[in-house]
Amino acid sequence: MTVYISAFRRVPPFAQGYVKDLRVRWALAEAGIPFVVTLIDASDQGSEQYRAWQPFGQVPAYRDNEVELFESGAIVLHIASKSDVLAPKDVAGRARVSSWIFAALNSIEPSAQDFIQLIENSSGEPWADALRKPLLAKLRLRLSALSTSLGHKAYLEGTFTAGDLMMTTVLRELVDSGVLAEFPVLDAWRQRCEARPAFASALEAQLKVFREHAPVAV
Repeated sequence: MTVYISAFRRVPPFAQGYVKDLRVRWALAEAGIPFVVTLIDASDQGSEQYRAWQPFGQVPAYRDNEVELFESGAIVLHIASKSDVLAPKDVAGRARVSSWIFAALNSIEPSAQDFIQLIENSSGEPWADALRKPLLAKLRLRLSALSTSLGHKAYLEGTFTAGDLMMTTVLRELVDSGVLAEFPVLDAWRQRCEARPAFASALEAQLKVFREHAPVAV
């Protein structure tokens, strides 16, 4: 089986290491599945050919000998179905992993992104103070619930799964804001997941592309 994924050839420095193909790269590395990367840029994003693969012109997109997929959550879920490392064999266990993947994308990520974008775009504007308090309160509520569910376990389901993978990629974007430090159980879990060799190799593979295609200084 040959696996192909799409990824950006170049992104701004602030996005490097955070583009969502990292999730797919990490899942494939954990599963031990080799893959080929198709690099795209702005000119490809709007092309008819690429839109047939990824209707919104984003990354990642995925294809193998059987399926074509877009959206990182759907792709990671598909990879997890092929790997005992990313999901248990039993139906109930796989269902739990699916729930955690959707929780990362639907319960945690929207609150996290709303807060991050406020910080990045407000630049100390007075109007931001009115938004900051409710957004932060909602985010803290979500993180508190997640922390309670994780408890003293090493991973959400006891052993590492695709649910931990997906949730980690969401939580790591909160590190610079300082909010995650308020939840030491979650921060330690994030660090534990990021210490996995498959994460390190996936991150380096993404960053290597950006280094190789960096603009040449004049």
